[in-house]
Amino acid sequence: MIRLLVIFIIVFYVYILISIISVVLLENRNPVKSFSWILVLILLPFFGIFFYLILGQNYRKEKIISKKSIHRISERPIESHELKLLESHKIFKNHLNLVKLLYKNSEATGYAFNKIEILADGNATFKSMFEAIENAKEHIHIEFFIFEDDKISNQLRELLINKARQGVRVRMIYDFLGSWVLSKRYLYSLQKAGVYARPFLPFKLRFGRSKINYRNHRKLLVVDGRIGYTGGLNVADRYIYGNVLGQWRDTFVRFEGSVVHGLQQLFLNDWYFVERKLITDTRYFPEPQKYDDNVVQIVSSGPDTDWEAIMQGILSAIMSAKKYIFIQTPYFVPTDAILNTIQIAALSGVDVRIMLPVKSDSRISDSCTSSYLNEVLEAGVRVFRYGNGFLHSKAIVIDDFISIVGSANMDERSFTSNFEVNAFIYDTDTALQLKGLYLADGELCEEIFIDTWNKRKRRQKLKESIARLFSPLV
Repeated sequence: MIRLLVIFIIVFYVYILISIISVVLLENRNPVKSFSWILVLILLPFFGIFFYLILGQNYRKEKIISKKSIHRISERPIESHELKLLESHKIFKNHLNLVKLLYKNSEATGYAFNKIEILADGNATFKSMFEAIENAKEHIHIEFFIFEDDKISNQLRELLINKARQGVRVRMIYDFLGSWVLSKRYLYSLQKAGVYARPFLPFKLRFGRSKINYRNHRKLLVVDGRIGYTGGLNVADRYIYGNVLGQWRDTFVRFEGSVVHGLQQLFLNDWYFVERKLITDTRYFPEPQKYDDNVVQIVSSGPDTDWEAIMQGILSAIMSAKKYIFIQTPYFVPTDAILNTIQIAALSGVDVRIMLPVKSDSRISDSCTSSYLNEVLEAGVRVFRYGNGFLHSKAIVIDDFISIVGSANMDERSFTSNFEVNAFIYDTDTALQLKGLYLADGELCEEIFIDTWNKRKRRQKLKESIARLFSPLV
């Protein structure tokens, strides 16, 4: 009897395994990603099936957040630079295709005449954001992947509570998994004061239907529809006081002008998802002032989009480069398309530089990153390891004109699984600021050279190669 039961369990398991592998194959994903999941399923009996059902299913075609909800949010905010106007603008002679691409793949309007301020560390960023919150008159919309229950986060909590008690409408979105440390006391104090705090995709144990793999990695703040922020920083002490990795270096951007409408629109779309409440009041899109001659596109991507918009935008921007491409990213686990485009740019004579942390907060990501460095070094890319703490900045600057700052890392997860937001900025002054910051950070780096890099121990190379097999799942 026991023997028959064992045979039945084995047969049933093999049937489930073959069925899941068939599903993986029929989804026609990236072959490397499909192969990685097949390896997990085969090499980890039972656990592999569990991991796939929790983390591996592809819901992109289901549109977790329907883009149709964006069209239902009031009248469209001011689209200040229509494509015809951009076509006549001399500064867009070499970049109109990128603007058109982002408009078509993610409905990213070109917002013109903005005031742009680059914030290069936690102290400057929190000081600026807290000042904007303190001066709020009508509403505060805040959305971050991580709210730690620590000193800086509790300072923010007190600010939000005070503003809510003053009659300012405060809405807050936190990622359920990223902010899992938030206590009931923390959240209750906000809600008691009138702050509308909502989790994004709270975990529900639905066997075979889990969406825990899809996280809201966006970071943004909108105050009164007139001031907006986005970038790579989370709400945590480590950006000011540091942790075992040292102080975290990150980049944020403060906006005034029409581009704030793009950030507002994105927040309200996410709010519709978490609250199922449609906000249509035009007061959330006040008439913007005109500032400097620039254009910004707010590009969102994730399981809710038809296209991997941010990755496509980065690819197009890299391909447009004539002089240089400076990249900062904490995790470099590129897709084949990104890797090939970077190599082609370097081989074509473009000065391509990638700046990474010496050590990140993820050992497997470090190993994955190391496995790619030989390929970019061989193509002539210069690689720098930042040693003054942990480089968490996600910023790209190209040819003194294009700047890309946001939440997306240079990895598969950010490009396909996470909800992300990046600002594509077309402005010489902003690009020169970011270039200056990059060069200053470079003074705190050690450059890696291919001759010494290739002398790593064979055991270390093998470890990195094994980690790379699972890089699509990281």
